[in-house]
Amino acid sequence: MKFDDWKIPYDIPDVPQEMLSAGLTPLLAQILLSRGISNVEEATEKLRSDSSLLFNPLDIAGMKEAVERIKTAIQNGEKIAVYGDYDVDGITSTCLLTDYLRSRGVDVTPYIPDRAEEGYGLNCNALQTFAQEGITLVITVDCGITATEEADFARDLGIDMIITDHHECKENEIPHAVAVIDCKQPSDTYAYKNLAGVGTAFKLVCALDGSYEKVLEDYCDLIAIGTVADVMILDGENRCYVTKGLQKLRTSPRPGVKALLDKANVNYETVSAASISFTLSPRINAAGRLNQASLALGLLMSKTEQEADTLAEELCELNRKRQDIETYIWQQASAEVGKLDTSSPIVLSSSEWHQGVIGIAASRLAEQYNVPTIMIYLNKGRGKGSCRSYGGFNLFEALKACSDSLESFGGHALAAGLNIREENIPAFKKLLCEYYQEHKPENVPKVQCDFLITDPALLSEENVRSMDLLEPFGNGNAKPVLCILDATLEEAVSIGNGRHSKLLISYKGVKFHCVFFSHAISHLGVSKGDAVDLAFTPQINEYYGVSSVQLVLCAIRKHCPEELLDNILCSDHIPGKAVSDYCPERSDFVMVWKSIRTQSVFGNTTDEILSLSPSQVKKEKYCICMRAFHEAGLISSIYGGHIVEVTEKVNLEETTIIRKLKEIQEK
Repeated sequence: MKFDDWKIPYDIPDVPQEMLSAGLTPLLAQILLSRGISNVEEATEKLRSDSSLLFNPLDIAGMKEAVERIKTAIQNGEKIAVYGDYDVDGITSTCLLTDYLRSRGVDVTPYIPDRAEEGYGLNCNALQTFAQEGITLVITVDCGITATEEADFARDLGIDMIITDHHECKENEIPHAVAVIDCKQPSDTYAYKNLAGVGTAFKLVCALDGSYEKVLEDYCDLIAIGTVADVMILDGENRCYVTKGLQKLRTSPRPGVKALLDKANVNYETVSAASISFTLSPRINAAGRLNQASLALGLLMSKTEQEADTLAEELCELNRKRQDIETYIWQQASAEVGKLDTSSPIVLSSSEWHQGVIGIAASRLAEQYNVPTIMIYLNKGRGKGSCRSYGGFNLFEALKACSDSLESFGGHALAAGLNIREENIPAFKKLLCEYYQEHKPENVPKVQCDFLITDPALLSEENVRSMDLLEPFGNGNAKPVLCILDATLEEAVSIGNGRHSKLLISYKGVKFHCVFFSHAISHLGVSKGDAVDLAFTPQINEYYGVSSVQLVLCAIRKHCPEELLDNILCSDHIPGKAVSDYCPERSDFVMVWKSIRTQSVFGNTTDEILSLSPSQVKKEKYCICMRAFHEAGLISSIYGGHIVEVTEKVNLEETTIIRKLKEIQEK
């Protein structure tokens, strides 16, 4: 597979000695430096993941009022309903708050709406049922911030409401409730704004309990699952939650989670944030997508292994069904998209699609076509849409700008939902496309590398193991993607029944084993013996007690030096570390000089200049020779230049560019 659009940071700054003296490995220090962290204090803060990152929950607007009302309900023996959402964040939020309140002796009814019949968020029919059952307090989790009419209806029924949410607020439309807890509401001054719904529910429980240590220990696994599944930024408080949650998942997973991991053949001792994203989340989400969210809730709250095993098997079967439905929808949508202009957001609608699964298909299309995608399920003239962003485009702001054509909408920048009348879809699409063209994000390179490896010693076991300090990886803290240029492909074999590839490459005399998942040998576009560029994340591979560094590839191509060549020929600042290995010897200068001396003009483009390069000299060396010739006054210019007759002997070794490259080589 050949990706022409690679972003490679050729300029490699030196790591400050203080970072190395503080105990950071060269690889970890280089990764931190590539992310703008340039001193020990910043590094220490970046790598911190303990509970000192947590702020006082009572600093959140509405929290004191919520605590007071819940304590009154507990004292008076009132019935409470916890009203959640059908996604992973909503289910874990519901589980956390329900379990805690029950531990305080409260009569709690957990409620998650039916995705098909009720849709997202509060609805008046459910509130009517609560009133009939004698429930006097409803606490929402992961929803409710836009439920202004429903909050008024609840009040008319004599039900008090506490709203906890983390989604974006609509201006001047905060629901009238006993308390509204959402860090994104205008009145809130809480120091951390990136909480998931389950993180917000946790804050409420901490405020109720009066401390957070035991509460965090009891529920950090649920917080981690909900936070990662909802693709929240993994910094600050979220970094603490997910770090502690992963530790608990590895050592003492609750029965429901352990059963799910067992069904998926995942060793819970090695669980990572990726395990949550690609193993736990799809299975838990499947229940809500197929209108059986109570099954996932029951699994997470199960107390025995036998109960958990039964529910986990049902959930895995639901997930297999979800996968089949998703494939069907995606194939239909892909065929339709093939007829459209995909330079603007994709907006598709159908009455044949399952509304619980269209969000996943929308995500796949957004990634496939590199544009935001909205898929709408139609039923009797009304549509329910799932929206997925791409390239940092703010969906919530876009929907706000197009709200005149919508019945309602909600969500956040990267994912949202909407309700629309079928006849308004063309107008909505037009408005959205116009907004997108005015706020179009910059093109995102297909391969973005953190930094360029020029010294294979950086990929030692010690260095690679030190990357664990950056965990957990996820939104806002992506796995580092490193790259090696101009390596040699020594071997390439198929593994996994031909679905994956295993490669052996050599770079500066050091060999590395590589694996490229979901890429067959026939699709790589490279062959044994080729000079190749690699983008990868290194990891430690353990095999029969022997450990070694393995490169997990995310892209490979034949060596493509064009961007670097342009950099050498015309940049004011040549990336010395990236090109020092190509520093020419005297024999190289001689061959290049012979190849250009007969030319009256060298050419006006890089390709024309490179056409004169001798086959025995690497193109990188050739370009450096041309720079040295120009600096020494032997040629008038590089682009459109010609030979200059000189009478004095010229020492090319003394040119600035060659001296700089020699100094780097010596270091």
